[in-house]
Amino acid sequence: MCPSELPADDRYDALIAPLRPVIERIGLDARQREREERLATEQLGWLVDAGFARWRTPVAWGGVGARLSDVFRAIAEIAEVDPNLAHVWRNHFSFVEDRVHAEGTAFDRAIVTRLGDGEFVGGGWSESPNTTGVDLTTRIVRDPDGSWRLTGRKFYSTGSVYARWITVLAVDDTGAKSVALVDASDPGVLIGDDWDGFGQRITGSGSVTYTDVPVPDERVLPYATRYPYQEQYYQTVMHAILVGIGRAALREGVEALRSRARGHHNGTAADPTHDPELLGVIGTVDARVHAADAAFAASLGPVDAAVDRHTALRAAGADPSTDPMLRAALERSWVAVARAQTIVTDAVLDATTLVFDALGSSGTFRSLGLDRHWRNARTLASHNPRVHKRRIVADLLVNGASPLDR
Repeated sequence: MCPSELPADDRYDALIAPLRPVIERIGLDARQREREERLATEQLGWLVDAGFARWRTPVAWGGVGARLSDVFRAIAEIAEVDPNLAHVWRNHFSFVEDRVHAEGTAFDRAIVTRLGDGEFVGGGWSESPNTTGVDLTTRIVRDPDGSWRLTGRKFYSTGSVYARWITVLAVDDTGAKSVALVDASDPGVLIGDDWDGFGQRITGSGSVTYTDVPVPDERVLPYATRYPYQEQYYQTVMHAILVGIGRAALREGVEALRSRARGHHNGTAADPTHDPELLGVIGTVDARVHAADAAFAASLGPVDAAVDRHTALRAAGADPSTDPMLRAALERSWVAVARAQTIVTDAVLDATTLVFDALGSSGTFRSLGLDRHWRNARTLASHNPRVHKRRIVADLLVNGASPLDR
């Protein structure tokens, strides 16, 4: 029986089993790599070699055919040992999702196969200071021979420092949006690796400048062919990484409390591991992490349901944009992910802060690296702020305004 035919939990266990020894190996020096800000290029290759890059590739195209929820769960496990490495997969799997759920052309099959073989994809979507995505300055113009040339500058280009290809959002002379698949080794591509955030430091999330970069016509893809659940996808990857961070903070907090040699003179026990107040702190952290895990897990079913409906419509040759059942599934999944965002973000930020209350000043030692959990969580939580998602969900509940119509 192949993994796709197994019950949900058994299927995931069968998929993740070969990756777990690799993930454990990645974790051996992850804390030191983060402290020294060394890229995880070799570790990324281990995951590719273990087959992770093929998870969303259809079986008919030589891939694993995993569900999107399986990918999210695996990213959470990777994030538990290295949230930077987990994050760089976000744009890669998004492009795979684009091509798998587009027209299924010979190009789509060929490029997805190459991506599964290890040709990694980085992102080039956002511009700074343009944060709304409306007035894009990155332009793509057609040459007389039918090819294109791309010029512009992107920021928040996560994964680009590891990439063979970069997906770049641009507009042509008519104002139409396209996604250009750019060769990262082209001389006109300058990868800055200048991310200035205090967290997620080795994700390659800084700037990339494109100067008159040639792009063949087959690698300029209409933005309209993108999958319709992209917002749910991007946000859920963030939740997966946050969940992994929360799990790591809890595990390392427990280890640090066990290693404390003495209690505080205001404490209730000489042995910190038997101080009920300190145990209460760890219990609270555990509850926060459990809440984040539960909210994350609850959002995965609605996302899978939307993916399944979209996949079925494409297989039947129907137009997904006119299907009321897909629209309802997309709305349910959007709301499920937005609700999870509030719970996951609040819970993990609390957990990565509260854990220090059980540890005393030694908990701040750089050798422990517990500060990295809060810094990484705070940086991730600053993307797509949850304050806006709360308002949009409330607008649906109170006024019937669908989040799909924004």
